[in-house]
Amino acid sequence: MRLSPGLERARAGSGRRWRMATASLRTLPDVVILGTQRGGTTSLFDWLALHRSVAASTTKEVHYFDRFYANGEDWYRAHFPLKGGSRLAIEATPYLLFSPLAPRRVATDLPASTRFIVLLRDPVQRAISQYWHSVRLQAEDQPLDVALSLEDERLAGQAEVVLAGGESFAHRNFSYKARGHYAEQLGRWFEVIDRERILVMESEELWGNPTAPARVLQWLGLASLDAAFPSSNDAPRARPEEEAVIDDLRRHFAPSNEDLFDLLGRRLWER
Repeated sequence: MRLSPGLERARAGSGRRWRMATASLRTLPDVVILGTQRGGTTSLFDWLALHRSVAASTTKEVHYFDRFYANGEDWYRAHFPLKGGSRLAIEATPYLLFSPLAPRRVATDLPASTRFIVLLRDPVQRAISQYWHSVRLQAEDQPLDVALSLEDERLAGQAEVVLAGGESFAHRNFSYKARGHYAEQLGRWFEVIDRERILVMESEELWGNPTAPARVLQWLGLASLDAAFPSSNDAPRARPEEEAVIDDLRRHFAPSNEDLFDLLGRRLWER
């Protein structure tokens, strides 16, 4: 029997209160998927959550280390299972890779055993996907070329707002090109987390290579999973992008891509 909306809310509220009351008995995550946004984090999180040896957080994007740090560690722990289990606790918050505050908070607060997964998508297609995602959420009302041209103006001073502990709608929603400067973002994480604890995967390989998801399981020490990896969770697009816009983005990202390839010691997106 389906509960009434009022009873559903009451049950959910009771569950949250119980989880908070038992927060000190709960584990911190064993695995955190850091990003990138529109890079397949939802697909990976949902797929891993099917594994019998994985315990997913109560919500995919907890946003503790980037937006809700003031809520305190008990609030964060309330999203995870009780201690003592054998399953890996995981969460996925793609804003973490881009957040200037998250790396040092994570390095300070999470155990040295916690591991991290970063999915990197061709920044040209990632930027376009984020644009259409923002359109779908009614956060963006400008044409693609205009939105891209406005980005520097929209983001001016917003990193400073975030570093001061403030909220920035623009930093989260209008960072189409900025989020594709992966070397800068990964560099912040490599400064505070040993590289062997961070698995960097190419999003396109996860979607297109049938053996790639199994490599994630192997890195995590998990048995095989009898479930197909989900297809790309891309934002619907109202019209094809103009080639001129794509060419501009390719030129824009060329230097930062080379910085990334040097940082990783391998090249991506060149098949």
